[in-house]
Amino acid sequence: MPLLQKNAKLYTVEDIYALPEGVRAELVEGHIYYMTPPSRRHQKILLSLSRKIADYIDSQKGDCEVDIAPFAVFLNADDKNYVEPDISVICSKDKLTEKGCAGAPDWILEIVSPSSRRMDYYTKLFKYRTAGVREYWLVDPDKNRILVYDFEKEDTGDYTFSETVRSGIFEGLSIDFSGFDV
Repeated sequence: MPLLQKNAKLYTVEDIYALPEGVRAELVEGHIYYMTPPSRRHQKILLSLSRKIADYIDSQKGDCEVDIAPFAVFLNADDKNYVEPDISVICSKDKLTEKGCAGAPDWILEIVSPSSRRMDYYTKLFKYRTAGVREYWLVDPDKNRILVYDFEKEDTGDYTFSETVRSGIFEGLSIDFSGFDV
């Protein structure tokens, strides 16, 4: 669960890198949010989605890269925002560094866990939109729901796990969620 570190101090990316080995956290506007390990179900969905997206990009001989958590995304040109989206799709190679992605990925998918619900639905939605993410998917297995935010077209979609969801960024990519074991 992203638990907010209750403290008046504002933290930086340097503080994230100074955390003990194995402790994962994200940084939003200088506030640290600790993360709990994902469930097996979460990881199965993550693997299935990332594989489908990567296979599509490869079949199209695309230049975009698919990265899965833990993968560092430095959303803004500051040291106060650091997130680890479940899946990041980056189409601008100049944003990629050895440390992660410097700037907004083109497409982010978050698999919602009970502990990350508030962070994914509210905090990250706002941060991703304002940072320049083109498309954001909230995959919520507990609610049997996939919310799609196409920020470029200012459009949203609400789907269930019995439907096929089309990507706004990749015209030919549709993901059939009915086969997902949730």
